[in-house]
Amino acid sequence: MKLFRHGAAGAEKAGALDANGVMRDLSLLVPDITPEWLSPAKLGAIAAIDLAKLPAVPEGTRIGAPVGGARQFIAIGLNYRKHAAEAGMAIPGDPVVFNKAIPCMQGPNDDVVWPEGSTAMDWEVELGVIIGAKAQRVSKADALKHVAGYCLANDVSERDWQAKRSGQWVKGKSFDTFGPLGPWLVTADELPDPQTVPLSLKVNGEQRQKSSTSDMIFTVAEIIAHLSQFQTLLPGDVIVTGTPEGVGLGMKPPVFLKRGDVMELDGGVLGSQRQKVV
Repeated sequence: MKLFRHGAAGAEKAGALDANGVMRDLSLLVPDITPEWLSPAKLGAIAAIDLAKLPAVPEGTRIGAPVGGARQFIAIGLNYRKHAAEAGMAIPGDPVVFNKAIPCMQGPNDDVVWPEGSTAMDWEVELGVIIGAKAQRVSKADALKHVAGYCLANDVSERDWQAKRSGQWVKGKSFDTFGPLGPWLVTADELPDPQTVPLSLKVNGEQRQKSSTSDMIFTVAEIIAHLSQFQTLLPGDVIVTGTPEGVGLGMKPPVFLKRGDVMELDGGVLGSQRQKVV
């Protein structure tokens, strides 16, 4: 299934894509796509709904982040071999873990706000993972059983705040609007192997990133297993899993975002995003 949330920010309702690609409003049966609706049983109940009998979502309706009520927004850094190379950094021995603030989550096509005084705002197309079942000290072999689905993500970053303002990377990763997600939550049954997802990003029509999750250093299963050793993963948690090569910081000389720039992301089955920097 491809689930989504539609409506004004803070008032989103549940939706699902039908077999013909029509966006249907689920809200008469499912109020919102929130953690309690991500268990295998609840997803199975949604899958049994005859979507053709539900009203279509009006064209032009805003699409929100594909999950509401997330309690953790976790990110992995330096997780693509070629990205580590362009950053001039060694391949990490364990996943590099940091956090993004929950309020920075937003819809896939919402504007991204340029922080006042920013000189190093950057783009990062990523695969997002949405947890469906509580995970504590799980094995790599069992890790994907805890996934509800996947989404496209843009881990927008302000590099000066990330690297030069002391403390952890979270400072450069958590400005409001720095976490576009969606458009869809693609359920795990539709993507049995998350290491085959194409990822690309353009800025003002120019290709900047074009890769695949096959270049990941740590797979989705390895990331979940690793995280669950030292923290509990909860239904609705979002994990963004690292970005491929082609970020602005890695260009020579570096190129960063400015007001008016447009980012366009594509993730194959995960759908596409478009954000304008304002």
